Amino acid sequence: MSLPPSRRRAATAILTASLLLPLAACGNDDGKKDAGPAAGASASTAPEAKLTVLAAASLTDVFKTAGAAYEKSHPGTKITFSFAGSQELVAQVKQGAPADALVTADTKSMDSVKDQTGTPAVIAKNRLVIATTEGNPKKVDELKDLADPDLKVVLAAPEVPAGKYSKKILDDQKITVKPVSQEPNVRAVLSKVELGEADAGLVYKTDADSAPDKVDAVDIPDAQNAVASYPAASLKESKNAEAAAAFVAWLSGPEAQKILADAGFQKP
Repeated sequence: MSLPPSRRRAATAILTASLLLPLAACGNDDGKKDAGPAAGASASTAPEAKLTVLAAASLTDVFKTAGAAYEKSHPGTKITFSFAGSQELVAQVKQGAPADALVTADTKSMDSVKDQTGTPAVIAKNRLVIATTEGNPKKVDELKDLADPDLKVVLAAPEVPAGKYSKKILDDQKITVKPVSQEPNVRAVLSKVELGEADAGLVYKTDADSAPDKVDAVDIPDAQNAVASYPAASLKESKNAEAAAAFVAWLSGPEAQKILADAGFQKP
């Protein structure tokens, strides 16, 4: 039975509307899907975090490796390191130098700026060795040999962590050493020995390991040695507090710990 023209038009309108409703719904879903990538693109173009990390001189080589690894896994972050003796780094923090994190070679230095840092965590440990010129021509075999007045010995200055550790182990063994110079950081001690300006010097094991073709390392027995601890903390005045805290936390993680161990550092 055929419908009157008016009813045919009404039926056609209803059918058309029913067909358009699902299409309209699909259009809304597509709109929502488009919003996701747009939001993601916005997040990916967020400003980069540029961190300045003040670090003990003995971390120079290993932190360059660690920094590159961190930047690779955190592409939005760029890290610049400033290496020096811990006492110098602490002075910079106290003077308000713009920085985001601090890593020292002893807990005492870190404790001296505890009001300006987050809670520190020890990320590694180290021990001292006697570094001699290549081949050890002066036949330095143990700590007491450093007392030889004909031996040119160089030490880190007593205010530097490496200098404090050196003084402690020499005093404990009642060994008197008259150094030809006292250097502002342990890397300067190593350099003096490398260049032949000194016959021997007390440095961290990792420092001697970094120059195997230039110096020899004479081990010091644990009973006569000192353990250096490396605490790391973010700085309260950091303008990138979240990124700084993330880097400090990463230093205690498996990737950073492997890098430190491969460089000769001991587990905290």
